[in-house]
Amino acid sequence: MAAAMARGWAGAEGFDGELLFTDGGSGRAAQIAVEVGGTAAADNGALASDADLVVLAIKPAQLGPVITGLTAMGKPILSVLGATSLAELGEALPTVPLARVMPNLAVETRQGVLCYDAADTVDESLDQRLKELLALLGTVIEVDDSQIDAATAVMGCSPAYVAVVAETLISEAAKEGIDPELARRMVVETVAGTGSLLREHAPEEVRTAVASPGGSTEAGLKALEKKKFRKALQRAVKASLKRMRK
Repeated sequence: MAAAMARGWAGAEGFDGELLFTDGGSGRAAQIAVEVGGTAAADNGALASDADLVVLAIKPAQLGPVITGLTAMGKPILSVLGATSLAELGEALPTVPLARVMPNLAVETRQGVLCYDAADTVDESLDQRLKELLALLGTVIEVDDSQIDAATAVMGCSPAYVAVVAETLISEAAKEGIDPELARRMVVETVAGTGSLLREHAPEEVRTAVASPGGSTEAGLKALEKKKFRKALQRAVKASLKRMRK
């Protein structure tokens, strides 16, 4: 997700900052720095010293080792840690302003959804600055910290579910003799167009408008219901939440 956010900011009109990167020795920091025209810092302390905002995008289990060198600098930290509340972050980083964001992958193309909340240590000026920075990557939705995990299970995971649907439709089109690349284009543009419709109409309105009584779409929807498609999606959301809350 850190790479997706970096790519989004690097390509965003109005972004005039410098992107600094560090990692635990994987070499990814240097790779993404070259890709987006940023700089790889020597270590976490060096990055925190030079930055005016630290984006913490690591696995929760890595928090303890990674915070070495960050707290002393006192720089604001924007956390992208899954299933890690602001209260938990505050225990590990008690002296710095903390905010939390959970984006989805579409931030790479600046069309993401970003669920955001800030701790009491973030003043109004910094809060506004963070929201403006994140808005360059898509739609910022302020969500209470206690609800961010549930929001992530919906908006963070769902691009993968939509991708599975797209893969299946493309495959079925190819089985019927349609060129795979043409099938991909048709499905991808249909998904994009449906997103535009859902901005203007309720989901049930779109479904009803497409599925005329007795038609082919209705037959397809009945086949989905027979296989408990809705329940499968419900189980997916619950499974994601269960995994986050372990």
